[in-house]
Amino acid sequence: MEEWGFRGFVVTDWTATRYVKNTESCVEAGLTLEMPTGIKYKYKRMVEAFKEGKFTEEMLNENIRRLLRVMFLTGVFDDPSTISPGSRNTSEHQALARKIAEEGIVLLKNDDNLLPLNINSIKKIAVIGPNADKKTSLGGGSSQVKPPYEIKPLEGIKEKCKGKIEIISTPSEADVVIFVAGLNHTPHKDAEGSDRKRFNLSSIQINKINQTIQENPKTIVVLISGSPIGMDWIDKVPAVIEAWYPGMEGGHAIASVLFGDVNPSGKLPITFPKKLEDSPVQIIKDLNVNYNEGIFVGYRYFDTNNIEPLFPFGYGLSYTTFTYDNLKISRDKVSGDETFKVSVDISNSGSRTGAEVVQLYVQDVECSVERPLKELKGFKKIKLEPGAKETITLGLGKEDLSFYDEKSGCWKVEPGKFNILVGSSSRDIRLQGKIEYL
Repeated sequence: MEEWGFRGFVVTDWTATRYVKNTESCVEAGLTLEMPTGIKYKYKRMVEAFKEGKFTEEMLNENIRRLLRVMFLTGVFDDPSTISPGSRNTSEHQALARKIAEEGIVLLKNDDNLLPLNINSIKKIAVIGPNADKKTSLGGGSSQVKPPYEIKPLEGIKEKCKGKIEIISTPSEADVVIFVAGLNHTPHKDAEGSDRKRFNLSSIQINKINQTIQENPKTIVVLISGSPIGMDWIDKVPAVIEAWYPGMEGGHAIASVLFGDVNPSGKLPITFPKKLEDSPVQIIKDLNVNYNEGIFVGYRYFDTNNIEPLFPFGYGLSYTTFTYDNLKISRDKVSGDETFKVSVDISNSGSRTGAEVVQLYVQDVECSVERPLKELKGFKKIKLEPGAKETITLGLGKEDLSFYDEKSGCWKVEPGKFNILVGSSSRDIRLQGKIEYL
């Protein structure tokens, strides 16, 4: 903790300590708060372990100190009369919830620039699908929240189109279809305590998507989910949007992106595989799951093993285009704790205002241990008007070139060359430079 500069305290997941051998192991590991109490941190067990010299008073005090520090910082010991009562569900809160949802939505596909939709040229839109008129922001398991309200996708689209476009439910009669599919928080979907039973959507949803495409080729699929979904149908649809679980303002956010009031700028924080077998964790015949991927998690696995994903880490389209130019690295050699800067010019080469997430990856050219092909070390989001250009600068240092050495039990950096990669996703590297650590 001291090495990391960690200033908080350690708390368990519920009943997680039942997998730990004994009480002293928890104390030695720096565990402050066991949830729920009474498994390894039972009073009797702790007294026995202490009397047997399994842990010291100093170790216990350090764990308690971390909790007390956070309690003081968060006002637990303050006079209640001096604490602001706060506010809930204000217009500012609602605007923030909407902005978060809008900026997180990822445009996955947009053939022939079908999106954004022109509200002045469309007469009828069919809004269908299992998640079109469903609330999904409650969450599942310990992540459950109770929002004061929720704008469902159908509600948001109806509000946006009111007085201008007729909302119907028959695909064949519509100019465009918006099919809202995906998952929800029921068991074996996106919920705590149960694994998903399938990588693809349910057969009912897939059949309905295929049927809708036959009735109307201009079908836009909006996915509500919190995890990757197989898309056997993707070549048949012109546009796909990943909306995640967009919260209480979700319907408004989805409508804003569909009609271009908001230019999508979200990027995937995970890799979408083409098929489940491409993932690093494999389910074998006896249904045991082997978590043996080590450091090769997510894009590190796909990139290092040259497995083509459906959509790579960091991916996300826009209604405009961005050009990357003029990569500069402030120095070509560093040593010790010296830092260096990486800068690049980003231009909006399209016709709409938009935002781009510039991503910086580092590749260790040669290392004494197995390393990923590249690793994300920095990113920055920039909003630009059409034709505008701005220079993005990101700083790097020794820790960004380091890896954790299991033999020595510490972080280390080895002398050698490193490739500096800048791009729009882990698979869309636009510019490349080099630096040497001495």
